[in-house]
Amino acid sequence: MFTLAMSSIRRRPGRFIATLLSTFLGAAVIMTFSSMHDTAAAPGVDSLSKEPITVAANVVGGYGALLVFFAIASTLTVNVRQRGEEIALLRRSGATPAQIKRMVVVEAAAVGIIGTLLAIVPAMIGGEQLLNVFKDTGQVADSVDHVFGPIALSFGAAITLLASVGAAFLAVRRAAREAAGGRKSRGRAKLFAGFAALLLGVGAVGSTFAMDKTDVALMAAPGYGAILLAAGFAILSPALLRLLLGALSGPLTLLAGASGYLTVHNMRQRATQLSSVLMPLILFISIASAIFYMQIIENDAAKAAGLTRSSDDKSIQTLNFVIAGIIVIFACIMLVNSLYAATTYRTREFGQQRLSGATPGQVLGMIGLESFILTVFGVFFATLSALAGIVSFSIVRTDTAVPDQSLTIWLAVVGIGAAATILTSVGTAYRGLRTPAVEAVTLAA
Repeated sequence: MFTLAMSSIRRRPGRFIATLLSTFLGAAVIMTFSSMHDTAAAPGVDSLSKEPITVAANVVGGYGALLVFFAIASTLTVNVRQRGEEIALLRRSGATPAQIKRMVVVEAAAVGIIGTLLAIVPAMIGGEQLLNVFKDTGQVADSVDHVFGPIALSFGAAITLLASVGAAFLAVRRAAREAAGGRKSRGRAKLFAGFAALLLGVGAVGSTFAMDKTDVALMAAPGYGAILLAAGFAILSPALLRLLLGALSGPLTLLAGASGYLTVHNMRQRATQLSSVLMPLILFISIASAIFYMQIIENDAAKAAGLTRSSDDKSIQTLNFVIAGIIVIFACIMLVNSLYAATTYRTREFGQQRLSGATPGQVLGMIGLESFILTVFGVFFATLSALAGIVSFSIVRTDTAVPDQSLTIWLAVVGIGAAATILTSVGTAYRGLRTPAVEAVTLAA
């Protein structure tokens, strides 16, 4: 199976580009922040300089590992689904389920190793620039030099490989269960996980009210609460999306005609697959909005009280903005990556629809309307989870439930998410429609 896995990668490298991009970016993020541990452990670094860079490495390292797993899992799930006929052929040729799992896992591990090696140089450059940010804000002494050593390499390689292998195993196991008709049990597990995340999120948000407004870690509870709520909504998105489509099927068909009918039919059938797109979209909007707004509320509150910002305050602000920036960039790329892989996979479906009488314009209209519905759906639940964190933080910090800050940041974040979703989907579909319909339906799924 090792030889077969290597042959598959050599002969069809394009299939693994999306996964390679996820592993490359994930490893770069993890190694960039893990290099702060190497820097802090270097001889001659004072304790005041060690604290902020160590905190940044610990906090973003946790976020990074979670985001890397989500990114790789979403792209690998699409990859495995694309290979349904190939896997079925291997089964008919005598391959056992265990052998197929080993093949997919070995492929993922190989791509993870390549992505990690490619990420070393960008991570070295990124770590140097990150350290300069701390130096420019006076949190780290100018004499501290950036060190990229064994901690960064080991953390980056270990987390990326574990995420690749784990996501590959879950993806191929899921495909096998679906083929065997095991969706019902998996659906119950997802419902349990989604409700558990929502309950934990509500608990984290509620714990904000037990904290003092001057607590340095006041943002932690509502921040984690917003993340957990966003994850819960994302996990439950297939069921929620089906409920929404059931209510909107009549109006959409009436307003958009054939494109509306195709949209409703396809989205209801593919609600589970679409969750891989909704996951990064909801996390992107929710986390970015919550972190940015809470930090701005904190800055405005301190300014209104005439307080001088301490070194700890500066460190937290820098860390929050860096975390938000990393999450925004990574989640946005993950969103585009997932959309591109998912839409490219549907080229054969588009050909079948055209042979059934749908025009290219109707197919594009279907994709555009589908992207719009996904965007509205994602924005609603992302905003809901972000507001839970923002409002609870604002009440404790400023005694005001409705923050005074403008909607500019939210509009910018939503605009980026909407543009990424719609442009990527429609652009990829347009490219797929350039393939003649007869040729498209002969493509391997």
